[in-house]
Amino acid sequence: MLSVALRTLRTRWVTFVGSFVALSLGVALLAVMGLALASSLDAPERQPERFAAAPVVVRGQDTLSVPTPIGDRTQKLVHPRAVPEATVGRLRELGTVVADRSFAVRAAKGPGDLVGHPWSTAAFAPYAIDAGRAPRAADEVVVTGDWARPGQRVETDRGTVTVVGTATPRRSGTDTPARSGTDTPRPSGTATPARSGTATSHTSGPTTPHTSGPDTPHTSGPDTPHTFENALFYTDARAAELSPRSTQLVVKADAADVRAAVQGQGLQVLTGTDRRLADADPDRDSEALTAMNALFGTAGGVTAFVSVFVVASTFAFAVAQRRREFGLLRTAGATPGQVRRMVFAEALVVGVTASAAGCALGAYGAPKLAAWMVDGGLAPAWFTIGDFTWPYHVAFWTGLLVALLGVIAASWRAGRTGPTQALREASVDTEAMTWGRWLFGAGLLLTATVTLGLALFSDPGELLHRKTYVSRPMLLITAIALLAPVLVGPLTRLIAWLPAQLPGAGGMLVRENAAAGIRRTAAVAAPVLVTVALAGSLLGATATLNEAKATETREQTVASFVVTPAGDAGFDAAAVKRFEAVEGAEVSATSSSAVYVLEDGVALVRSEARAADAGPLARTVRLPLAAGKVSDLDDDSIIVNEEWEKHTVGQRVDVWLGDGTKKSLRIAAVMTTGTGNNGAYVTSANAPGATVDRVDVALAEGADPATVAAALTRAGGHVFTKDQWVQASYPETNRTTRYGFLLVLGIALLYTGISLANTMVMATSDRVRELAVLRLAGATRWQVLAMVAGEALMVVAVGGVLGLLVAGLNLAGLWSALGLLSVRSSVRLPWAELGATVGSCAVLAVVCSLAPAALAMRRRAVELAGMHE
Repeated sequence: MLSVALRTLRTRWVTFVGSFVALSLGVALLAVMGLALASSLDAPERQPERFAAAPVVVRGQDTLSVPTPIGDRTQKLVHPRAVPEATVGRLRELGTVVADRSFAVRAAKGPGDLVGHPWSTAAFAPYAIDAGRAPRAADEVVVTGDWARPGQRVETDRGTVTVVGTATPRRSGTDTPARSGTDTPRPSGTATPARSGTATSHTSGPTTPHTSGPDTPHTSGPDTPHTFENALFYTDARAAELSPRSTQLVVKADAADVRAAVQGQGLQVLTGTDRRLADADPDRDSEALTAMNALFGTAGGVTAFVSVFVVASTFAFAVAQRRREFGLLRTAGATPGQVRRMVFAEALVVGVTASAAGCALGAYGAPKLAAWMVDGGLAPAWFTIGDFTWPYHVAFWTGLLVALLGVIAASWRAGRTGPTQALREASVDTEAMTWGRWLFGAGLLLTATVTLGLALFSDPGELLHRKTYVSRPMLLITAIALLAPVLVGPLTRLIAWLPAQLPGAGGMLVRENAAAGIRRTAAVAAPVLVTVALAGSLLGATATLNEAKATETREQTVASFVVTPAGDAGFDAAAVKRFEAVEGAEVSATSSSAVYVLEDGVALVRSEARAADAGPLARTVRLPLAAGKVSDLDDDSIIVNEEWEKHTVGQRVDVWLGDGTKKSLRIAAVMTTGTGNNGAYVTSANAPGATVDRVDVALAEGADPATVAAALTRAGGHVFTKDQWVQASYPETNRTTRYGFLLVLGIALLYTGISLANTMVMATSDRVRELAVLRLAGATRWQVLAMVAGEALMVVAVGGVLGLLVAGLNLAGLWSALGLLSVRSSVRLPWAELGATVGSCAVLAVVCSLAPAALAMRRRAVELAGMHE
């Protein structure tokens, strides 16, 4: 049957072009993602940046380790502990000790990511003076970068300073020494240059913006260019005033002696490449790669799903169109097995050639994708595609398997074709719903319904997770697509009811043709269904969750004003006192922290926490309490949410504070779970090391809002009204997630275009005789073309309605989960994106149906009517 299959492919090439293109693109995407994943798993180890020339770095305890029956569980501390003073004294006996301090600085006219350090630490990058001198007074600084020059006065949130010098890093491979003299610190040890990223210490919590992330270029790897931070170096004394707490030291002494001096204290002694752990955000590369892996994994899954969908739909429609051909083969003596083997052989030839072409296309596209990821800030600057072969094998064999799997149902149907099919001339589809479609369609629909019900009953919060609302639509999409022949008839008649009432026979013919050709209508509507359902489900889920989070913020904010710091360092005690001194203002100063709890005896869970005083907190914030009172919060208690294993008022729970201190606290109140923003609340005494990053201000009775706002502005920071605060803190979709969704929807739209074009060309080409009969019956050429275009538009409308139904069901499940979590928010559908998607599908469907029809009708109607297959 292979020779027959090859002849079939040659004579009916239009039927298989769409499958070939769809499959080759799918294989190419799989190859690209496989190559990207393989390259991300082979990341080079980061090298030290700020401390490349430091002999030894000693860090305070920054990791919490808790023993459990299945081994130790660890979490990063949000507030690492400072090195004890007694230990610092012992280290000074071994050699020179320099305290490292890093703090955010905001300049009125300067970069937005300035970081302050003591001048003594500049030598460890190492930096060297290239103009001016070192700072000697409290109001003098040395800057890096070209944004300021010696002699310039700079206004900052830390006071006005004078730039007395500029510094640049010494790089390896150059012979340019640092300037000699007392102005340039010279540490002992190696002078290996560093690659410095942002050294800003970030405060966690939803209310505090930070500067690091995918928008900040970071570098790594031995051959990548160095990127140094925008720093201000103060005198050591002034830096100690601005940042009293130091969590790491640089020690110029023998590493073995240092380890002996700190043994048993839980401190880290870093040498060699381990010194990179002392840099700000040392895990940024691994976090970026993890996000990339999630993005590519999601896109790869959608690619496989949609490609199977498109290939299966194309082959099924092709088999339905070739009933007479298979009937003739059966009449000529072909057995059902031979017919099935012929269809399989066709799929095998298409699968092999398309998979090979896809691998070649993937080899070309992978470097382009890597460059796009780097340019978009989603991947580290060193990221490139490595030399791997296994992604090609995976992509090729997956593509071939997809082709064969996609043709299973079609081949079975082809084998069931009887010899009498060759004698049938009826155009009305019969038995469009086989028992297999009923079984799998109903089974998937039941599975989707049952799993949604179980999730709502047991853990509604799971439905808010990205991996859940990305994967769940697949079940419903497949179920509705399989059951589409049942839905297409009634839906077609409903949509075409009004056009059918218009004068003339055009509307009636559109309705009847679409209703009669159920297989054709379902095949064309299926790719539109996939794209609209994915766009509505994914974009609608993120928009709905964002709206729910904004609703939570709006309902919980009682204060008339919210004040946030100008920089990332937070408010010091003096600033808080200035706010409290404002007449007519009731102030609640809160800070961001975290607590850790051991759940089920084996899972160490970190929960975001805010530290506040109970009285002011109750007057400025409306917590969504399920039990207890905010006023009961004290230094011996905690407010938790219902997601905690222990969440009964009066119970005591063992927690570890942000600096790793273990404490037993009484549960004073319990909040509803919400969207996940409701973490925990403790007092300031239970948030050691946390700085105030938000000040809520309620107005006293009779206070003038304008007067209070002006006074708060003079006290420092950004002052927001309640409405401005809700708008400013309105959550936006993570950049990586947004790029991932765009990639997923782009893949779906691409496949939709391929499938629509292929199916419409196949369907219209197969109706040449039907169109000729209409011409002979008196219809003009333009009337026939108008009918073809009307059918295409109506079928796209059917697919859009089915896709909207799937999206609505998915979002209804999400809305129900939010309701069970005590979040009352509306469902947000991305109407603009859905309209653009349906519009694109409509244009493509009309063009791909009119083009073959117009070409066919260039011949005389009598000739067309006499044509046979």
